[in-house]
Amino acid sequence: MIDTAIEAAREAGKLLKLHLGRVKDIRQKSGQEKNLVTEIDRQSEDVIKQIIGRRHPSHSILAEESGRKGGPESDFTWVIDPLDGTTNYTHAFPVFCVSIALEHKGTIILGVIYDPNFDELFVAERGKGAFLNGKRIRVSGIDSLIRSLLVTGFPYDVAENPGHAIDHFVRFLTCAQAVRRMGSAAIDLAYTAAGRYDGFWEVSLNPWDTAAGALLVEEAGGRVTNFLGGPFDIYQKAILASNGLVHDEMMRILSLAESAAGSAAR
Repeated sequence: MIDTAIEAAREAGKLLKLHLGRVKDIRQKSGQEKNLVTEIDRQSEDVIKQIIGRRHPSHSILAEESGRKGGPESDFTWVIDPLDGTTNYTHAFPVFCVSIALEHKGTIILGVIYDPNFDELFVAERGKGAFLNGKRIRVSGIDSLIRSLLVTGFPYDVAENPGHAIDHFVRFLTCAQAVRRMGSAAIDLAYTAAGRYDGFWEVSLNPWDTAAGALLVEEAGGRVTNFLGGPFDIYQKAILASNGLVHDEMMRILSLAESAAGSAAR
């Protein structure tokens, strides 16, 4: 099954790179002006689904553009983001990827993230470690927030400040060495697994945004939780992932917005 995921990610990534800068059909999702979908999103998803369907026809699929397909009797569900970073892609900004994960009875057992621009293939299997182009990767050894390079993303309705997204960003700006915003949650998680970032947090995410990346971080020796430090699953909207060493500090910063909101309400 890992070979299926790798083949599908590479083929979809090849399609994305081929059409970069040549997108013609760009639409809004459900009337959301900032939430875009292109014909390449759909074509990439079709490529992935066709490869999975040929090899594992009994498996179900949960994909960003077409939703959940397949019978509920299957223990296996492929979780697919055919183009993570669509807004970047529509501007020919080369920060985007393909993300594919496999869920077995509620547990993610493998994840693949492929960045066609750098030809970087991130692969993780539960219990077997995380790898970048065949070489094992580990999270960073930075142990203080003030020396940490963090990354986050903003939801499409950021102006409404869901989940205190703006408040969190401002606080981390003052407590970390630096904060980046790339526009692809899957790449953010892959880079955290590879030690390029020390921590990542975000709100308003979907299963296909985090399924593969969360497993990568865990298998690279990092920690993945909700904002309160509890267990994370891909059907939650908020995620905190780190090298583990700065995790508690990050949770403390995230808790400040909740405390401030509670004080304001009183």
